[in-house]
Amino acid sequence: MNITRNINCLKDVPTQVKNKDLVALRRRQIVDAAVELFIANGFHKTTTRQLARAAGLSIGSLYEYVESKEDILYLVCDAIHAEVEQGVAQALERAQTVANPLGEVIREYFKVCHEMNDHILLIYQETQSLPSKWRKVVLENEIRITGLFTSVLMQLMEDGQLIQMDGNCLDLIAHNITVLGHMWTFRRWFLARHYTLDQYVDMQTAFILGQQNVAVKRPPASKRKITKKEF
Repeated sequence: MNITRNINCLKDVPTQVKNKDLVALRRRQIVDAAVELFIANGFHKTTTRQLARAAGLSIGSLYEYVESKEDILYLVCDAIHAEVEQGVAQALERAQTVANPLGEVIREYFKVCHEMNDHILLIYQETQSLPSKWRKVVLENEIRITGLFTSVLMQLMEDGQLIQMDGNCLDLIAHNITVLGHMWTFRRWFLARHYTLDQYVDMQTAFILGQQNVAVKRPPASKRKITKKEF
């Protein structure tokens, strides 16, 4: 699966080449090759020589476009996030014309997670191998995608289609949507034996939409008495 329609981080990763179009082209080749190798072998067991060969480049040429294998991993993570974000954005556009926009967005997002399950798993497994500066950006990308769901929830609340909730509650539901989509990736070894994708989507969508019914404001734990029943 080609995931590199967009390479967002051209300016972030140093390169010796001045031609931006050529940099974008070569990095697409490198990322496409790296995704397959990282999924098959893992980041640490994949060598730069293997990456260069799979991308159709010499080792010398490879290092004209990146400085390290960690740079390549960062480009891979960024490309995966760009693809997921594009899928969510397209779902948001389609959702404007349906009766249940949140349900439509959830369904399309889960389908993106299904199509990219190996890629999403790769991010979770290998993000810790990134230098701190790249890891920070990757985590910020995760939060930005979750923020798209928060925006949908806020719009629905303003339109009167959701009950009034505070920002913390909206953010928590948005994170639940994100994680439940990823759950199909992490637990597919079990879930795929018991549910079709459509069944999983329908059940989780019903769960997420039902969360608004329990969005009852409660004082923070620090300001209320904790009972033994809560432990």
